[in-house]
Amino acid sequence: MTDQGTPGDSGIPHEGTGRRVARGALQIAGGAVPVVGGVLSAIAGAWSENEQAKVNRFFEQWVKMLEEEIREKEATVIEIMGRLDLQDEKITTRVESREYQSLLKKTFREWSGAESEDKRVLIRNVLSNAAASAISSDDVVRMFIDWIGQYSELHFKVIGAIYESNGISRGAIWRKIGKGRVREDSADADLYKLLFRDLSMGGVVRQHRDTDYQGNFIAKPTSKKSSGNNSNVLKSAFDEEELYELTELGRQFVHYAMTELTSRIEYKYNPDIQERAGEG
Repeated sequence: MTDQGTPGDSGIPHEGTGRRVARGALQIAGGAVPVVGGVLSAIAGAWSENEQAKVNRFFEQWVKMLEEEIREKEATVIEIMGRLDLQDEKITTRVESREYQSLLKKTFREWSGAESEDKRVLIRNVLSNAAASAISSDDVVRMFIDWIGQYSELHFKVIGAIYESNGISRGAIWRKIGKGRVREDSADADLYKLLFRDLSMGGVVRQHRDTDYQGNFIAKPTSKKSSGNNSNVLKSAFDEEELYELTELGRQFVHYAMTELTSRIEYKYNPDIQERAGEG
């Protein structure tokens, strides 16, 4: 039961749970952003009893959210360490380096991008592979971390489908990721076209191109359409002719984010045990 204070006072709880939570949350905000903390403290002094109760509930939920985020970060770090051979001097040196620590700071500073368990796993894989592999530079790895926050899970399904079938049409990708038939003027079709624009402009995918022995791209021959074959229908969002493939950046992203190192130590988070440990 929440302490409601004594009759005749302002009606705001004194040392109840909600009061302590609100005060702690204000202190957190004030510590992070002093100006904001001062503003919130001034507002708190003007809250009515009803407003205070609502704010207390909000702060309780906020603190729970922060606790969940801390637990997710803790689990991620433990899972990363459980996948690395710390007996390997090169890996140990890499993990302790300023460059790798910078990657960790960037990731946890932008943790809001990991809004799902699937994205958390992608982040864990990137950081694990960044410690154990030197295929990509740290600048490229930072971009991979940005991609995880920027793109949706549907983007990653498309990337995976292209990786598994290098040289695949939009229509085949749509079916491969388990989508049904939709109209060309539907929101789903518009979203699908936008998704390919995102990935193409982001340097993740491209239309298939032939290369010579030196790796130079060969220009496509221009084809002249006869006037009798002209069509007034635009290219479908689910076109079956143009084939797509991953760029080298896209392939390296799959290696880092979608390739999981084998866990050397099994770790499973149990919230009941953690809560009891915190009480003890």
